[in-house]
Amino acid sequence: MIDGLRFAVTLLTVVPAGTARVDRGTARTAMLLAPAAGLITGGAAALVLLAGDLLGLPALLAAVLAVAATAAATRGLHLDGLADLADGLGSGRPAAEALAVMKRSDIGPFGVVALLLALLVQVAALASAPHPAAAALVAGAAGRLALPWACRTSVPAARPGGLGALVAGTVGTRAALLAAAAVVAAAAGAGAVAGGPGGAIHGAAAVAVALAAALVMLRHAVRRLGGVTGDVLGALVEIAGTAALVVLAARP
Repeated sequence: MIDGLRFAVTLLTVVPAGTARVDRGTARTAMLLAPAAGLITGGAAALVLLAGDLLGLPALLAAVLAVAATAAATRGLHLDGLADLADGLGSGRPAAEALAVMKRSDIGPFGVVALLLALLVQVAALASAPHPAAAALVAGAAGRLALPWACRTSVPAARPGGLGALVAGTVGTRAALLAAAAVVAAAAGAGAVAGGPGGAIHGAAAVAVALAAALVMLRHAVRRLGGVTGDVLGALVEIAGTAALVVLAARP
């Protein structure tokens, strides 16, 4: 359990959590605890938003700084995965060639467009959310809920090595469902604190939409690439988190 938590935190954030013994069992625990690690990145954004409110910063500027804080807290890891997946899928090439495109260190036009759109949507959503700090926390957890679902036993790895091969197929469907139930309950609770009963429904809906968006992209990526990679997992985190923010930007 402790090794899994350490692996989740060190893999998904810049927070040093000590050295973990990494094997398939540790990877399974880490993927199930990934939404908890999302509270660190979401918490960084929430603190920036609260500080911006205290300082009287314009909502748009505070949102930009909050998104920057999230990127810094993750080393830009998930954003890099989003760009690489966009380039790989956008190339239209067979699976092996698309995977080769994704391994390159440069970013192509599809990746640039994907990054710009994702960041613009995240900033706009946070700037217009009724409760931006709560939205940042919910989106942080909801985005990383995509990870246990992408690592279910029915989802293969796209290549034999790398992070995807380590974590793919480690999580049972029942465990993924329990993780989803926990995140939905936590999001509903955060929404209730911020906005009452309507906020609770809003928070739960954001998690549901986030997971649905991630599963749609997961299915497409597996069909095109043959399985998941570290880049696919990172992209799913960004897609799910962005989808959650879009829902949370709407008035409950």
